[in-house]
Parts: sequence; structure tokens; C-alpha cells
Amino acid sequence: MLRYLLAIALVPSMLSAQHPEHPQQTPMNPMAMMMNDPLGVSMERMGSGTTWIPDAVPLPARHAMSGSWLLMLHGFGFAQYDKQGGPRGNDQFGSLNWAMLMASRDLLGGRFQARTMLSLDPATVTNRGYPLLLQSGETYRGQSLFDRQHPHDFWMEFAVMYERALSRSIGVTVYAAPSGEPALGPVAFMHRPSAMDNLVAPLSHHWQDATHISFGVLTGGLFGRHWKLEGSVFNGREPNEERWGFDRIRFDSYSGRFTAHLDSSWVVSAAYGFLKSPEALTPSESIHRVTASLLQGRKLGMDGQIASSVIWGANRHSGRTTHSVLAESEAILNRRNTIFGRVDVGQKTAGELVLPSGPGGFAPDSTFTVTALSVGYIRELVRSSKATVGVGFQAGLNVLPAALAPIYGSRTPAGGMLFVRIRPLHGAHTMSRTAMPM
Repeated sequence: MLRYLLAIALVPSMLSAQHPEHPQQTPMNPMAMMMNDPLGVSMERMGSGTTWIPDAVPLPARHAMSGSWLLMLHGFGFAQYDKQGGPRGNDQFGSLNWAMLMASRDLLGGRFQARTMLSLDPATVTNRGYPLLLQSGETYRGQSLFDRQHPHDFWMEFAVMYERALSRSIGVTVYAAPSGEPALGPVAFMHRPSAMDNLVAPLSHHWQDATHISFGVLTGGLFGRHWKLEGSVFNGREPNEERWGFDRIRFDSYSGRFTAHLDSSWVVSAAYGFLKSPEALTPSESIHRVTASLLQGRKLGMDGQIASSVIWGANRHSGRTTHSVLAESEAILNRRNTIFGRVDVGQKTAGELVLPSGPGGFAPDSTFTVTALSVGYIRELVRSSKATVGVGFQAGLNVLPAALAPIYGSRTPAGGMLFVRIRPLHGAHTMSRTAMPM
């Protein structure tokens, strides 16, 4: 299993021969090229898809020049043991992983980007995904997945984007993706600085950021230095069970989103979307989704940072609206220690949780408010000038209404993970204009 982790994180090129206790600052590339940042909006502000994150807490990545192209490598790899308790729980050894490669260059007075993001999850946690109590969404062998999180598709993103200033105060952006993310929802959880080391998907994933893998996306928008207004047409259907290829590309859904970068530490956004027939098992049901998010981050001492997010999302279908809200934080305390946590509250129906129906059971549209609390810790073991390897744990406690206690064994079923994690090391964060070598 570790060979998948090492391959996805490109360890041989990332772990250099620097002494782990004395990492050196990466030297400036003498052939560095000044990149065009339209209206001064740095590439480091980019989260998933076309989302923005606070300038103060960019995601860790490695950069290099290849001719006129600026290359960026970003990714995380985990090798984990997952144990979820109670009669609906399970356990699994696996690996959650993803890697992103982006190539950018100046073009026609603007900035062009080609990007791809790949994951081996279908092999390393299988098409059934990994155990996660109270999770719902998508299918396995023609049946609804429940108490498990589905894997990412291999082609998480395959997209191009172009941004250009039209004047000193306004620019235009275009994004096209056979597989990508429409302008709907917050930054996807694995790209949020508040959750980047938390390998567990939120229970509210399908109320907030599940559209981050959509097979067919066209987005256009206008932006200023501190705001962005976007609209998308995209494929509203969730990815199917064939995780290695591209699903049928179609444009049957739409969305709009407004984002404000209040200052280097704060980003807010709000979005609305119509998703046509998202679930394969209920093709006659479409969803209206509304989301709002607040992201905050700042540096912490010489080597750390702290980032937090508060996110709300609501789905309306079949005349019923269900809500979700989460709050999460991650603090890189210093060179060796990271802590993170999340509070996740959502409304789920008996049908989504696949609860027993019929006489003595639950009506499919019965709605229950469920809560998931989790905390985690990572201790860095190996640290070079390019990457860091840590060992950690994530512990979760779920809080259920009394009616679900007989199904889950108690009102407070628990679970957790032990894992090894590798990711790029945060650099000096000077990439807004000048490239640095890998």
C-alpha cells in the first residue's frame, strides 16, 4: 500500500538530502520569470477549481520553471488504518491520496493555466470507499453507499483556465474542464487550509462541496483585486462507479457564486446552484443548493499558521429543505506539531442513511439531525527543504437522536484513524511573482 502513497507524492524528487533538523531556504532560481498576475491576484490565492483562499495561508506546493512555463506540484498522501465502531461500523487499511500538477504561462496579455489532479483512491480504498459513520452519497454495485465515504475518481480535475485584466480594476476569467469544479460551494475540503491535513470528508460533503468533481464544466466570470463574480454550466450528475475514466460530459445544470477577499486573512463566498438529477438511483429528483462560507487564516510564529472555516449548505428537493453547517480549524503550531478539529452538523433522511423501512421502520423522508465531532494530531518525523512526513491520528465522536441508537448501537458511536502523511513543505510564500525551483 505504501507504494501508492510514495508514487502519488513523488517522494524521490521531493525529499532531498537536506539535514532534517536544519532545512535550508530554497534559493531563488537565477532564470526565474516574472509571471503575469492579472490585477495583482496571485496564483497562490487559488483553491480548488476557481475558488479563492486567504493570501496569508497558501497551500504547500513546489514550483519550477520549464522554458516559459511555471510548473507547480501540490498533493497529499496518507496511508491509514480506519476503524469505525458499532454494528454499522467497519475497519480498513488503505491510502487516501491525490496530486495536482499545474502549468502556467503568460498568454495574450493574461495568464493561461493547464492543470490536472489525479487520485489512486479507486485502487487504494476500492470503489466502495472507506468506512465513515453517517456518511451518505453515490453508489456501489448499484446500491446507495451509506456509512462509507466514496473514493475520488482518478481524474479529479482536467482543466484549463485563462485570466486577463480588461482595465486597472476589472478582469475576465474563463475555465473549461472535462472534469472539474463549477462555481458552486466553498473550497473543496482537501484544498481548505483549515482541513488540508484532515483526511476525513465532512458528513455535509453532499450539501456543500461535492460538485468538485463534475464531468463537464464551463465557467465564466468577472473579477477585481478583491472580488469575483462567476457563473457555470455543468454536469449535475454525481460521478458513476467507473472511477478510472471520464463519465459522459453534459451541461444540464447551472450555478453562480460571489467571492470577496476582504484582506489577506479573510475570504467570504455565497453560491446558488441547480443540479439536475444528481443521484443515479433517483434520476427524477433534482436539487437546488445554496451555500455560504467564511475562511480565515494567519501566520503563527516563524513556521506555523492557523486557518479556520465556517460553512453552511442547504439542499432543496421534493419540496423539502435540509441544512448542514460545519466549523473546522487547523493549526500548524511549529515545525513538528499540527492539530486540527471539526464540528459537523447536518440533517439526513432515513432514505439517505438507508435505514430500515416498512412496518416498524422509518418513513424514507424522515429527517434526523446528526453531529460529528473530530480532533486530530500530527507529529512530523522527517522534514527536508521540500517535503515533510508525519504520523498522526484522527478521533471522531458522533451524536445521534435517540431513534437511531438501536441502529448504531448507541447515541454516541465513535471511530478514528491512525495514519502516516506526506505533503510538500510550506515554502517562503514568495511565489506571487517569482518562481522558485523544486
